[in-house]
Amino acid sequence: METVRIKDLSPLDRPRERLVASGADALRSAELVAILLRTGLQGASALQVAEELMARFQSLGALSRASLDELRGVRGIGIDKAVALQAAFTLARRMAAEVRLEAPLLDTPERVADLLREENRSHGVEHFQAVLLNTRRRLIRVEPISQGTLDTLLVHPREVFRPAIAAGAAALVVVHNHPSGDPTPSEADIRVTRDLIRAGQLLKIELLDHIILGHRSQARPRDYTSLRELGYWAGQ
Repeated sequence: METVRIKDLSPLDRPRERLVASGADALRSAELVAILLRTGLQGASALQVAEELMARFQSLGALSRASLDELRGVRGIGIDKAVALQAAFTLARRMAAEVRLEAPLLDTPERVADLLREENRSHGVEHFQAVLLNTRRRLIRVEPISQGTLDTLLVHPREVFRPAIAAGAAALVVVHNHPSGDPTPSEADIRVTRDLIRAGQLLKIELLDHIILGHRSQARPRDYTSLRELGYWAGQ
C-alpha cells in the first residue's frame, strides 16, 4: 500500500475538510470511517486503514456487526479505534429505534417494514418482535420477544401476547428478520403464525400480519414478505 498521509492530501481530498465544505452526505463510507478512526499508523493514513476495513468486511452492515476482536484483526485497528467504531454503529442502531417512536399509522405491511428495516438490517441472528397497535392501528410500542440462531427461533404465543395485554393493545403485527436475506417463510414460520392467529382469536387481540424482513435482490424487488398477503390467514 502506498504511504499517503492525510495531511499530505489536498484540502479538498481530506475527509474532515470535505465534510465541512460539502456535508457528510458527499463523503464515501470509507472517508466517514476515517474520520471516526482519526489517525492511521506508520505507513498508512486513517483513510487507507478505513479503506482496508471496508475491503475486509465488504459492507457497512457487516462492519457494524463485527466484534471487537474482528475489528482488531485489521491492521491499524487497536482497542480504542475498535471501541469508537462499535460506539458509532450502536448509536446509529439506537437512532433507528427512536425514529420508530414517531411512526404514526401502521396499517400496511410496507409501513411496518419501513419502521423496523434499519434496526434489523445488521442483526446476525433472527430477532422476533411484536408491533403493538391501538384500535386505530397506531403504534403503542415495539416489544422484543425472542432472538435465536440463524436457523432456530423460539416463540411462544404467551410471550407474544403478554405485553400486548399489558399495553392494552387492540391488535399487533409480528416481525422477524432472516439474516440470510431471503424473506421466504419457513415451515416453522408458518406454524408459528397459525398458532398466533388462533391465540389472538381467543384473546380478542387480532394478529394482523407476520412480516419477514430480508434483502432485495434482482429476483426480489421487495425486501420483506407478508404472510397475510401470501394467504395464510384464509380459513383461520
